[in-house]
Amino acid sequence: MTIRGILFDVDDTLVDYSSTARAGLLRHLAAEDLLGHFESPDTAVALWREIEEQEYPRFLAGELTFPGQQQARTARFLAHIGVAVDDPAAWFARYVALRDIAWLVFPDVPPALTALTGRAALGVVSNSSRAHQIGKLRSVGLAAHFGEAILCSDEFGSAKPDPGIFLAGCDMLGLPPDRVAYVGDRHDVDGLGARDAGLHAFWLDRAASGTSHEGVTVIHSLADMSIG
Repeated sequence: MTIRGILFDVDDTLVDYSSTARAGLLRHLAAEDLLGHFESPDTAVALWREIEEQEYPRFLAGELTFPGQQQARTARFLAHIGVAVDDPAAWFARYVALRDIAWLVFPDVPPALTALTGRAALGVVSNSSRAHQIGKLRSVGLAAHFGEAILCSDEFGSAKPDPGIFLAGCDMLGLPPDRVAYVGDRHDVDGLGARDAGLHAFWLDRAASGTSHEGVTVIHSLADMSIG
């Protein structure tokens, strides 16, 4: 059956979150005179990512607010190097200011979205805050491709791989799941989650890092995507 709609993940699918966050963190640590507390820049980035991978799921599970997970990450990161701050929220905000000046979009994304516009309804389903993701998409010039069709877990109330958020994304496009594709960079959360919700699942494995399960199509660039 022909695909009539496509839902996209944002971070590390459309926007190069990992590279942008790395650059922003290192600029921030240099500005705060904290880089010397780490063996190397790579050590600092690895710790930051490790803590994010532990605290962000608590936000997705509803244990922390979106700002709450930011403050928890800050407190743990600084405690690791024996640094205390009076206002973790302000410290994180200074990081955000240096990160958000240079969001990077993957080079295959603009031409792919332009080519798909008019051929399929486009939307976003993201495990994040809607205001945060809209701001990000606007900053890289992608928001116009999606209009109001942006659904995020913070407002919806459940996160991928819960089938509910995928199905709500299909409803947002006005299409049944078997007419909708989902594209994301996480095999488990995005690929298997979309497949199990009844969508056409595409795992965007830019690094060619592994093999997929049955029912999930592997692509290495958005240029590889075929919707029939």
